Amino acid sequence: MADSVLRNTNGQFTSERALQDGRVCGKRQPDAVIEARRQRLYSKQLTGKTTRQLVHEHSSREGIGIDTAWSDWKQVKKWNDEDWEQDREKMVSRLQGMRMRLFDQAVRKGQLQTAAQILDSLGKVLGESVENINLNTPQLSIQVEPKKNS
Repeated sequence: MADSVLRNTNGQFTSERALQDGRVCGKRQPDAVIEARRQRLYSKQLTGKTTRQLVHEHSSREGIGIDTAWSDWKQVKKWNDEDWEQDREKMVSRLQGMRMRLFDQAVRKGQLQTAAQILDSLGKVLGESVENINLNTPQLSIQVEPKKNS
């Protein structure tokens, strides 16, 4: 069965089957160009925008179709997952360092509520939580027995 060819709103010719499979038809660029384009998207993701905003801006900035921009985003997601797996072991110590610096700054500026929240966060990492504190406290149990009529 032959694929019917559609012209997308972005001007690319993509077959219906290719759209279903997630493939994009059109001019193929060298892998180095694609890699550089994806790295630019990777660096833009920390701007605080939503995924859809990032992909649409990436599409217009790079002069590529939306389908290609979404495939670039899929690669960026894979890179994020790889980064997280590699850095997961080191993250606790890095977070602790950031918390300590933040605590120092909060105390210097007199932001005691922020400092207290940071101390709570540090305590949770060290195993000091409300549940653990409650487990270590003695339990008092009072039972009232019915009055005996004798």
